Amino acid sequence: MTSPIQRRIGCVFIPVSDMERARRWYGRLLDLPIGEASHQGKIVDLPMDGETQLILDGHKPVANSCQPLFFWWTNDLKETYRFLQSLHVDIVTPIEDIGSVSTLTFHDPDGNLLMICERNE
Repeated sequence: MTSPIQRRIGCVFIPVSDMERARRWYGRLLDLPIGEASHQGKIVDLPMDGETQLILDGHKPVANSCQPLFFWWTNDLKETYRFLQSLHVDIVTPIEDIGSVSTLTFHDPDGNLLMICERNE
């Protein structure tokens, strides 16, 4: 039987404990205006390029993972590192070259582990 499940991700939920703090932090991180919360102040949609959406979700307690929730691409990881430092972001690992990509991991204000990657030439 062929699977009816499409091989496309619709959205990624980021658990947050303080929606206003998360809205401000992600707004600065991504340099974008953040809309108002919906669902009794528990959901904020972050506008992304491409099909996959990113949603701040205040419905459930934050349970941090030892693996990044997802990653964003960048074309300049060194500049990204400097930018994160300027925002006083908790950077977990220095830039790491793992072969096909270089990575950088950091925490959001709730301790969610996030990653940024740059393709290695």
